[in-house]
Amino acid sequence: MIDITLQNFESELIQGSAQQPVLLDIWAPWCGPCRTLGPMLERLEVAYAGRFKLAKLNSDEQPQIAGQLSQMFGVRSIPFCVMFSQGQPVDGFVGALPESQIREFLDKHVPSPDELEAQAEIEEAEALIEEGDAEAALNKLQAALQADPNNDVARFDLIKLMLEGGDTASARSVFEPVAGRFGLDARLVAAGHWIGAMEAAGHARSPDQLQAAIDANRRDFDARFELAQTHFAAGRFTQAMDELLEIIMRDKVWNEELARKTYVAILEIITRPQPKPAAAEAGSTKGGLELTGKSAVPSGDPVVDQYRRKLSMALF
Repeated sequence: MIDITLQNFESELIQGSAQQPVLLDIWAPWCGPCRTLGPMLERLEVAYAGRFKLAKLNSDEQPQIAGQLSQMFGVRSIPFCVMFSQGQPVDGFVGALPESQIREFLDKHVPSPDELEAQAEIEEAEALIEEGDAEAALNKLQAALQADPNNDVARFDLIKLMLEGGDTASARSVFEPVAGRFGLDARLVAAGHWIGAMEAAGHARSPDQLQAAIDANRRDFDARFELAQTHFAAGRFTQAMDELLEIIMRDKVWNEELARKTYVAILEIITRPQPKPAAAEAGSTKGGLELTGKSAVPSGDPVVDQYRRKLSMALF
């Protein structure tokens, strides 16, 4: 538990909530319900064992912060609690609610123990990948997925590592449980295309045979797509997109837009995930207070940017 002031608002609440949900309890010494709610929240912080951090703000001592949050949520009374996540206020409640209702509120916004365990395994796997220890990273990602089967990051990273190691069958087995899921994460959709390319490459014609077929008929889209799949499977991503672009420019809807969908999948695979939102600055030059986090804009990958432009030009 930490007390929030104008001096630590940015570091503890905005930056802190980018790493871990923070529940801000706005209270005052003269408020009777606050004296009931405060100790209950402190007990829950201990009970939730690191799944969220409790922060407290004395509205009499910090009226600027309390006033802006009250105005934002249309609340005029205390105790008033606001949940911060990824640098932004996302939800809140008013009054000294029963513990059961507060737990329901918390459970909507804080990770479960299994999710925390999975995230820790993912972070360890990322470090192992950086060190070049793919086998140990595989074990960590498998443990993460076992702890939290709904963790799409762990599933994609595990599939990617398996495909890079040539284990297409295992990658397929990891992908299949979510293959038909509605609203599937874009990176997992891309992983499905990647697995398909790896499987197709196993019985594809030789590059020379495919190129000869294309030279004989520039509109032999089956041959061109087969060549693109072999490039895709071998990790020659730009060569694969070059072949797919030739199909798109000649027939945008060929085979239910399969060329475009595969091209987009490759872009998804080679695009690095965006970092977590950066913190907002705590004050402006006029003494104001910004309560909304700002997303960091990663520097663009010139190859990804180039091929996005090529696709846009071909489509429009």
